[in-house]
Amino acid sequence: MTRATGRPDAVAPATALRAAAPGWAIEADVVVVGSGVAGLTVALRCAAAGARVTVVTKARLDDGSTRWAQGGIAAALGEGDTPEQHLDDTLVAGAGLCDERAVRTLVTEGPDAVRRLIATGARFDADDDTGEILLTREGGHHRRRIAHAGGDATGAEISRALVEAVRAAGIDTVENALVLDLLRDDSGRAAGVTLHVMGEGRRDGVGAVRAGAVVLATGGMGQIFSATTNPAVSTGDGVALALRAGAEVSDLEFVQFHPTVLWLGPEAEGQQPLVSEAVRGEGAHLVDADGVRFMQGQHELAELAPRDIVAKGIMRRMRERGAEHMYLDARHFGARMWERRFPTILAACRAHGIDPVTEPIPVAPAAHYASGGVRTDLHGRTTVPGLYACGEVACTGVHGANRLASNSLLEGLVFAERIAEDITAGAAGAAGAAGAAGAAGAEGPARPGPDEGIGPDGGAPAGPPLLASEARYEIQHIMTHGAGVLRSAESLARAADQLERVHDDAAAQLRRDGKTAEPGVETWEATNLHLVARVLVAAALRREETRGCHWREDRPARDDTAWRRHLLVTLRPDGALDVRATDSEAFPPPTTPRAETESRP
Repeated sequence: MTRATGRPDAVAPATALRAAAPGWAIEADVVVVGSGVAGLTVALRCAAAGARVTVVTKARLDDGSTRWAQGGIAAALGEGDTPEQHLDDTLVAGAGLCDERAVRTLVTEGPDAVRRLIATGARFDADDDTGEILLTREGGHHRRRIAHAGGDATGAEISRALVEAVRAAGIDTVENALVLDLLRDDSGRAAGVTLHVMGEGRRDGVGAVRAGAVVLATGGMGQIFSATTNPAVSTGDGVALALRAGAEVSDLEFVQFHPTVLWLGPEAEGQQPLVSEAVRGEGAHLVDADGVRFMQGQHELAELAPRDIVAKGIMRRMRERGAEHMYLDARHFGARMWERRFPTILAACRAHGIDPVTEPIPVAPAAHYASGGVRTDLHGRTTVPGLYACGEVACTGVHGANRLASNSLLEGLVFAERIAEDITAGAAGAAGAAGAAGAAGAEGPARPGPDEGIGPDGGAPAGPPLLASEARYEIQHIMTHGAGVLRSAESLARAADQLERVHDDAAAQLRRDGKTAEPGVETWEATNLHLVARVLVAAALRREETRGCHWREDRPARDDTAWRRHLLVTLRPDGALDVRATDSEAFPPPTTPRAETESRP
């Protein structure tokens, strides 16, 4: 890739997390933050085109959200299926807010992207005689189009194949690293990231990766709630970084609650075992304590209705019966089918004292997937030049108000390839900016100047306070009770007030004592969760209707006249949120200035 010269300065925003100045720096053409299907696909494609790539990941390379995906990856691969049919199912699930161009891109490019994934080394379950890929159904799909691996271990297989390919390609990786903030050059273009490595040696503590293209593939934000299917690393770091960098976030109110999560008791917290939608796709039934199938008559697809409809059906039945959970009954599968088709789920259930072969599985909805995120165009470009996003951290417009089952892995795969193509084609001038970043690296890490919040001791920026690590649990409690499956103006307003109080208490201590929580992984994560929580609540309050996975009890109807539009949120330098609505369901170009601005604290 070609290089160009430029000013070597690279600074973090005034809203940056408090952290020590970078003590080391490495150079790359592209830095990818995240090691799921989206991030590793970008890395492989860019490296194959000759770019120097560094992958930064919060834990180990194979420890992100992708490995937890059970059901599979959706694509029109089966006989009689077509991209057009896949498009129709996706648009219906998205409840009027999908960007049809993005969906059409997904479903038409998806089948070949899956074939390239197979060529990379991923092995999907296939018929023993014909060798054809076995396909199943999930909620919202009218055809069998879900490819799976290891029965119910699709994500783990995809992760294995991509990690092996990345290692074989010799791509530079930085594991156990929490990304902190975006670095930008004097023109406002992305110039790399700061990060904290929990390791030893030359890559320990706070450092910087300088690159002309930055790709966020950090996954979700499920840890914003007390109970979630997401791993502990899913703390919204990518969305928070993008907001602090001035990028636009959209549709964050649409958090999908998976209908069938193994119920472990009312006090269960953290990552909960998922019972894949594929179990219902193979014929399991949702029943109440009396064995009544309550989804029949609520939707033509019954248990295989889109996830928001099934989650609402479960919640309604729980309310009617005064119950804490419902049941998923698949006893008719028999032991052999459970052991061959769903070995991971079977083991998880049995580990918690439940045998699905002989008894129904207690289930309840739990936070699962963020349909919104950092807003991008069809090439993964955000509103900050040089900053890209793909996978769950992004809002491409594919999912609308509710993600169709198993479209997430496909979205990460398809748009990762598009990002790599855009970067390596030089459409965003990434290589030239990387040259400038390289010049900076030769002189050592650039530190923020006076306008970027550097402290008087040359260390931590004097920006907003960090939250204590225990604030994480307070935020989760606030969000679970105020912005969970069931929401109302009253619950959301209460959540907004409580979140503001959490920040105000930390700010008051800073003003009074000159102290803030010590910089560290737990305090950075708590601070990120707080910022993302504020955005979600602000958007949920503003959207005065029920649509997709956003369920307002006080506004139970869908209102296409007033609300078939997107909410766009940015963070001001003073920490306030700007919440704006689009004129229609179509996304405006990322670079177009928008009106109708409403400021919210």
